[in-house]
Amino acid sequence: MAISLLPDYVFDDYHSVTPDFLHAHGIRLLLCDLDYTLAPKRQAEPDAALLAWVASLQSGGVTPEIVSNNRSPARVERFCRNLGIGYTGHAGKPGTRGLLEAMRKHGASPSETAMLGDKLLTDVLGARRGNVLMLMVEPKGGPFGAWNHVLHAMQEPFKRACARDGRSAGRGGTQ
Repeated sequence: MAISLLPDYVFDDYHSVTPDFLHAHGIRLLLCDLDYTLAPKRQAEPDAALLAWVASLQSGGVTPEIVSNNRSPARVERFCRNLGIGYTGHAGKPGTRGLLEAMRKHGASPSETAMLGDKLLTDVLGARRGNVLMLMVEPKGGPFGAWNHVLHAMQEPFKRACARDGRSAGRGGTQ
């Protein structure tokens, strides 16, 4: 069985993902990667912009949940506690265990769920395997370290091939 590595949508960052956009796609549960998706890996606490975005999702009837492969549960737990949302740690992306666990926790089906992430081989592949809408963003804070520079450069052709490229800087596409 072939699985596409193309995201459904590509955005500059999480701010472009609004409750109206999610409702238009039937989404009520937004599973979010943490590192490089919502904050740079080096950022220990959520900033005011992220707090406001999460509040807008919640007031708009969308439940955000962190689904992270992060090896440090202390970082994810502290970040989510300060953000005021739940998380599913050691998610095992691109496996579906973490995604399915989060959906069960919130009583959501795959058709009511989207995954927001920045990595092709974990977030996109996991979303595809879990049959959820995949929303890809540019890495928050930029790639850090040599491996992440290579990884993010390798992802660019897949992002460019996405029919719904909502990024700025003249990349084109539609939302």
